[in-house]
Amino acid sequence: MINSMTAYARAEKTTEQVKVSIEIRSYNHRHLDFTVRLPHNYLELEDKIKNLATEKVSRGRLEVKLQIIDESEDAYGYEINEPKAQAYHEALLQLKDRFDIDPAISLELLAGAGGIIVPAETKRDIQAHWPIVADCFNEALDNLIAMRRKEGDFMSKDLAGRLDFIEKRLVQIKKESIDLFGIYQERLKERIRLLTKGMIEIDPARVAQEAAFIADKSDISEEIVRSESHIQQFRMVMYSEEPAGRKLNFLLQELNREFNTIGSKTEKVSVSHMIVEVKSELEKIREQVQNIE
Repeated sequence: MINSMTAYARAEKTTEQVKVSIEIRSYNHRHLDFTVRLPHNYLELEDKIKNLATEKVSRGRLEVKLQIIDESEDAYGYEINEPKAQAYHEALLQLKDRFDIDPAISLELLAGAGGIIVPAETKRDIQAHWPIVADCFNEALDNLIAMRRKEGDFMSKDLAGRLDFIEKRLVQIKKESIDLFGIYQERLKERIRLLTKGMIEIDPARVAQEAAFIADKSDISEEIVRSESHIQQFRMVMYSEEPAGRKLNFLLQELNREFNTIGSKTEKVSVSHMIVEVKSELEKIREQVQNIE
């Protein structure tokens, strides 16, 4: 089963006191990599989130963004910056004395100065919030995997079509490479006739020997057999339940190697043209495989 490494998912969970929202973006990567953005008070949840993701995803770069809104009674607290309040109050008194102002200094005036009343660091019950965070993350992760799988299905269809094309070309290459001995024997005889202008009698045994040598050097039967095997394995890996990206990449390298060898051995123009077509398809497959989990 092919899964793409590119996807996006989002989930939200809400209780009476807490609202959790999670976004996950997934990109292609050689290994499994994480970037987790959390509220400052919840940084200790990072390892737990990574552990949950590792159970379901084997490859790719995941960017996780977690937002938590805590509306519980203990979520907010404030404290007085007493030194600043004292200094500000004394400054106000000096103003009263300097300009002979009668009104008393009100609480609103004092509290309205910036930095007098500031948010206090409250202790969060992170473990109590973890179940809803885990539930929300699992939902987002399942949505992400579903999107990766859907994209993988489209990729599978595309890859299957390209493999069909390569198999057809492989059958044609195989047909074009039959009876190479006879072809090279006639080609050698013709070359000798042109060079000697018929002045030297051709030794059939010698020509047959040279033709057999050339045909043996140009034999691509082993490469064809291995290519057929690689394509068969490629299909098996595509439809297996395990992550396929690394295996498909290896098989693709082997296919490229086999067709490069066939191209270097063949002397037939028609086969060379088919090799160019096949290598073009292999390059398109390679671009797809780079994004497979």
